[in-house]
Amino acid sequence: MKIANMILAAAAALVLSAPIAKADDLLADYVAFIGRDDLYNSKGARLREPWQILRQDRANYHRFGISQPGDEWDPVFQDKGNRAIMENMIRRGSIAQAAGRSIVQGGVMVRVKVYDNGSRDYVRVSVTR
Repeated sequence: MKIANMILAAAAALVLSAPIAKADDLLADYVAFIGRDDLYNSKGARLREPWQILRQDRANYHRFGISQPGDEWDPVFQDKGNRAIMENMIRRGSIAQAAGRSIVQGGVMVRVKVYDNGSRDYVRVSVTR
């Protein structure tokens, strides 16, 4: 019986000492319409990558006051520095190839969720219908 109690005690100690998994915190959740203005940078050059267009959409919204019907405010990308790191946040997150192509073409509504998992922030982007 002593061995069984020791095994139970050891198992309990392992369970209690194991780190508790933490769910990622949702920092922002917004929708935006990707319009013609979002497809071009401030110098008029056509943007070719979805993260560039999403960044321009947020710059248009927060800095330049350019928005389309359906665009929503977000608490993250009003900061220029946060817009600058959007590319890496998207790479660490997820965006389907088809969604990326749709964003580059424009004329679509996107849903953007920004998460913090404790060690880094990331973004999940989807095209909504």
